[in-house]
Amino acid sequence: MKIISLLNEDNVLPNLNVSDKKEALERVISSLSSQVSDEELQAIRDAVFEREEIMSTGVGKGLAIPHGKTAAIDDNYAAFALLKEGIEYQAIDGEPVRMIFLLVGPQSSNRMHIKMLSRISRLMNNSAFTKKLVKADSSKKIIELFKQEEEAHFGG
Repeated sequence: MKIISLLNEDNVLPNLNVSDKKEALERVISSLSSQVSDEELQAIRDAVFEREEIMSTGVGKGLAIPHGKTAAIDDNYAAFALLKEGIEYQAIDGEPVRMIFLLVGPQSSNRMHIKMLSRISRLMNNSAFTKKLVKADSSKKIIELFKQEEEAHFGG
């Protein structure tokens, strides 16, 4: 499964203006509302916040990869936000987070979830790519950059 297949103009949020981690997570999770029911959205919210309580998903270099699994959904969903300003996120390097990549999946698909998290991490670890992302000013541009980067890394 490709990351790009999970992104669309509803769940890619450029220039998101939020004041803290909770608000950022709420907004990113809510971007999935056109793809899932209200009950599924609440289950996703619960799973992501529960995971975040265990340990911050701020992985460093201005990036957070909040994630979770729930039996309430049968498919994988993702969302990406580029924040207008960095926010405190309890990241492992102590730096503010400016990019948030959300991944949620069904409780039953552990292997796919780990594979997708790994793929996201590998893409986002490329500083040339993240520099381009930070300059992107539209959902379309962000999606196109992910498409190009994923094809370059993992083939078309």
